[in-house]
Amino acid sequence: MMSLRLRLTLTLGAAFALIWALAAAWMLSDLRNQMMFSLDQRLVASARMVAGLMEQLPALPSKGEGTHFSAQELSIPGGMACQVSSLRGEILARSHTDPQQTLEAEKLGFHDQMIDGAPWRSFTLVRDDLRITTADRQIEREALNMSILLAASVPVGVALLGCLCLLWLGIGQGLAPLNRMRDALMRRSADSLEPLQIQPLPSELQPLLDTQNQLLQRIGNTIERERRLTGDAAHELRSPLTAIKTHLQVARMTEGAARDQSLARAEEGADRLHRTLEQLLLLARVEGSLSFDDGVQCNAEQVATLAIQDAASGDRQRIRFKVPARLSAAPVQMPAMLSIAALRNLLDNALRHTPGNGPVELSVETVDNRVQFVVRDHGPGIAEDDLQHLTQRFWRNGQSTGCGLGLAIVQAIVQRCGCTLKFDSKPDGLRVELTMPLQPA
Repeated sequence: MMSLRLRLTLTLGAAFALIWALAAAWMLSDLRNQMMFSLDQRLVASARMVAGLMEQLPALPSKGEGTHFSAQELSIPGGMACQVSSLRGEILARSHTDPQQTLEAEKLGFHDQMIDGAPWRSFTLVRDDLRITTADRQIEREALNMSILLAASVPVGVALLGCLCLLWLGIGQGLAPLNRMRDALMRRSADSLEPLQIQPLPSELQPLLDTQNQLLQRIGNTIERERRLTGDAAHELRSPLTAIKTHLQVARMTEGAARDQSLARAEEGADRLHRTLEQLLLLARVEGSLSFDDGVQCNAEQVATLAIQDAASGDRQRIRFKVPARLSAAPVQMPAMLSIAALRNLLDNALRHTPGNGPVELSVETVDNRVQFVVRDHGPGIAEDDLQHLTQRFWRNGQSTGCGLGLAIVQAIVQRCGCTLKFDSKPDGLRVELTMPLQPA
């Protein structure tokens, strides 16, 4: 897997190289054009210089091969050729560096021509009765141009390599905070969940550090919650197991009614143990990632009816439920199993805390796209300071006979399915409001 540093270097380096290449091509093209223009201007200047020199020399012969002058005598720069001819085409003078063939002088201005199989660049100027033609070889012009372009390209290439090296070092320095985070995580022990403290840190990496610390905090809370669940479950399960074992030992040593009573109490302890285990398993499934979606959909009336049927056996007739005249038939937008379990636990809790054969009231109404269940018991109520502990695992007040998991399961369902749960304690009982979302019409 390619490292982030190498990937950034290649990406940015490729972008830099492309930009530098385009800029260099533009610069070298402009430099070539300027160079060719300068060489052409040199031909023009040489032709004018020869024209001025011709005016100072004695009269030239009108016929014949013409007079040969050296390049120094005509003030012609090295590598250039010069030819002086009449308007009728007779060659009157030329430099000794002239090619064997005659320079074409019919066309005025600049002209490209082939002489002795080599390309030449010429310029012809008319002065009085003379044509002055200067020329130089294209191969020499290209060689000069290539040497200049090469001299200009070397610094550009060196600068590009230097930029890539600096880019590699700069990216490495910029990624140093990530390396510090990696080193800090590698140095931590496997069970360390303390927040990372790395300073200084760029603002772009601060959200990553905060997210990492939040994850560590959630993991720590989950582990702590599981530890408390394990400890509390071990304590809660130990009591009914001890009671069952004690009653069975008594039943083994007695006869008649005493034995029957001990076996009955052992059976009650087994029932309590069974209910506790079922509640623990349900709580673990709700807090985990297991799916409860079985395709079954229930509306508010069906949820209430099924929850009443599943409530504590023998006491369900104490539940007073009246279906309102106007109740939405839209299905509840959550798994039916969880909606029924949440309402059933509230009813069980209300039945358990209502003394004697006192009634438990259940009302339901729909508001907008939500259904509101209200469960009210007629027990002694609960202190205001204890309301915050109602949904804690295995928390019970002194008068409770349950296992302390019912309301904790309701709270877990509320958090998972987007419901709301409110408690309102009155002197004549506890009022619990559970709101569930409905599917859009």
